[in-house]
Amino acid sequence: MSATILVTGGAGFIGSHSVDQLLSEGHHVRVLDNFSSGKKRNLPEHPRLEIVTGDVRNRADVDRAMDGVERCLHLAAQVSVARSVSHPDESAQHNVMGTLQVLHAACRHGLSRVVYASSAAVYGTPENLPLSEGARLRPLSPYGLEKWINERYASLQHQLHGLSTLGFRYFNVYGPRQDPQSPYAGVIALFVDALRHNRSPTVFGDGGQTRDFVFVADVARMNARALFSEHQGVCNLATGKASSLLDLIAALNTLLESQQVPRFDAPRSEDIRHSLGATARLHKWFGLKEPRSLEDGLKALIEHDARWTAQGPQEGQMA
Repeated sequence: MSATILVTGGAGFIGSHSVDQLLSEGHHVRVLDNFSSGKKRNLPEHPRLEIVTGDVRNRADVDRAMDGVERCLHLAAQVSVARSVSHPDESAQHNVMGTLQVLHAACRHGLSRVVYASSAAVYGTPENLPLSEGARLRPLSPYGLEKWINERYASLQHQLHGLSTLGFRYFNVYGPRQDPQSPYAGVIALFVDALRHNRSPTVFGDGGQTRDFVFVADVARMNARALFSEHQGVCNLATGKASSLLDLIAALNTLLESQQVPRFDAPRSEDIRHSLGATARLHKWFGLKEPRSLEDGLKALIEHDARWTAQGPQEGQMA
């Protein structure tokens, strides 16, 4: 079944992989992006892809992009935790008001479904691991609070207007197209960039902190699947497997044939020690029973980077 789908933030890291996935499934895709962090080179030239330059904070831009659309994947956001702390007003404008514009427009235009990006940041410091969707929410940053507010707005739009919504609580997503020079770069992109340039990767803390790393192609598949699901509410998007930062660096050193030793810096106040997502709901609702292993994901990332460097971006190609 082919549909016309709007992807906000579609030129970004997760967004562009989701666009590739939706196009591969035969859908018509419209991207709304202001290109403040997303890049046009992330998107393929494709007859079923339309690109609209605009901002989710602007009602006219959202209305224009949503005209004739059946479903929406809302990924446009300000994604830096640190920036949300230093510029909370700006962050809230992007993440809260932008999301509210999308949800309200979806109701006005009669969309059948909105899937949106929430975050594991809503949990804050875990009381128990793994974190289930019913865990107590105690966000430690404006970013985490904004994502929680978005979940409440989505639930309210469902109650008031019957809008079908699903929020994925992304854990640590990694993969190709995650720009290490961006202030929003994930730790894996930063580590790979350091090792490739024979620099010691910087670790804040002792490196024993653990994270649940999810490969971006798995995220893209779940985003596409959720758009055609009837499940309502929130769902972790995680692997249920934890890896320490020291283990991560050791694996990358092996894959890159490097011997760099990490440089340790003072821990950051906004960082939690351990994070791990429960995946029972994800398995039950969307069937991601065998996510790509961290080793296989790192191999795919490094191979992609090598191809990109040697040949330039491969249009329409997913890792």
